[in-house]
Amino acid sequence: MHTVAVIALDHVVPFDLAVPTDVFGWVRLADGSPGYRVVVCGPADEVSAGPFTIRVRHGLATLADLTETDTIIVPGVADDDASVPAEVVDALRAAAARGTRIASVCVGAFTLAATGLLNGLRATTHWLGTAELAARYPAIEVDPHVLYVDNGQILTSAGAAAGLDLCLHLVRRDYGAAVAADAARHSVTPLERDGGQAQFIAHEPPAPDGVSLRPLLTWMEQNLADELTLDRIARHAALSTRTLNRRFREQTGTTPQQWLTRVRLRRAQHLLETTAHPVEWIAAQTGFTSPSTFRERFKRLVGVSPAAYRASFRGAEIASAPRGGAPVAGALAAGALAAGALCVSATYTRP
Repeated sequence: MHTVAVIALDHVVPFDLAVPTDVFGWVRLADGSPGYRVVVCGPADEVSAGPFTIRVRHGLATLADLTETDTIIVPGVADDDASVPAEVVDALRAAAARGTRIASVCVGAFTLAATGLLNGLRATTHWLGTAELAARYPAIEVDPHVLYVDNGQILTSAGAAAGLDLCLHLVRRDYGAAVAADAARHSVTPLERDGGQAQFIAHEPPAPDGVSLRPLLTWMEQNLADELTLDRIARHAALSTRTLNRRFREQTGTTPQQWLTRVRLRRAQHLLETTAHPVEWIAAQTGFTSPSTFRERFKRLVGVSPAAYRASFRGAEIASAPRGGAPVAGALAAGALAAGALCVSATYTRP
């Protein structure tokens, strides 16, 4: 079981604190056992959380006492100009030296930056704070356009819901797409958004008529094996291709074909994890024109070949399972997803 420690500083942003405690707390493996132990710790017994106060059960010494701690989450605080307590800086640096994975949520990047652990790395935060982060910490390569940045041991996320995306990304890294998809269902959140997707900074609001793409996205997911050209998608939606592209940008932040490719790959991941079907069959079922095209795109976007992905995430029972498969129970093989995995598809709606 992975242990996740969430640090609660004074004036912590409640949402930033709640997201990791809930997401990791909901994770269940194929046998029903919990995937994570979650503890909340801080430098004081009580911390302000805006309109209410939170009692913290564990002190910062817990980070050192829990030598098996796998991940530390650093939520944001309401005042990112506030100085970070020296004991927090020391605790995070010591944890990093031990190899602990550390991730910040939203403006928690300012706390993480104060430790020096982001120096020389690419990082992000809420788009309203990216300019200030870059100005205050010039040694950090601040990217204002992404939802999260995964540097391996050190990760950062953008604002609000991007923290949820980051937590689900970590679940994918640890346990694979099927477990992450189950966690997302508990969170009632989609899994289309990968780290490179743009933050919703300057996108226009949805169409004035309030038309949602949800029915169209559902139809596309149900017909992944078909040839879904832009013209065919537009005809089904009774829209011009220009209007279709505009609405996709408004409501998903990407193009129809890019969205479709990601969903196909996530469906392929699910099939690789949960069935023993050959790669050629999976390529056909997910709409790729040839197995070689499927392998090339899968490796380019996921970071490993389909065969390597399957070897990393399927349980021993899958190898001997009849065609049709069985639930995955395996854990992450070391380094298999250094580039970060995608995940199983679910219908996307604009936050």
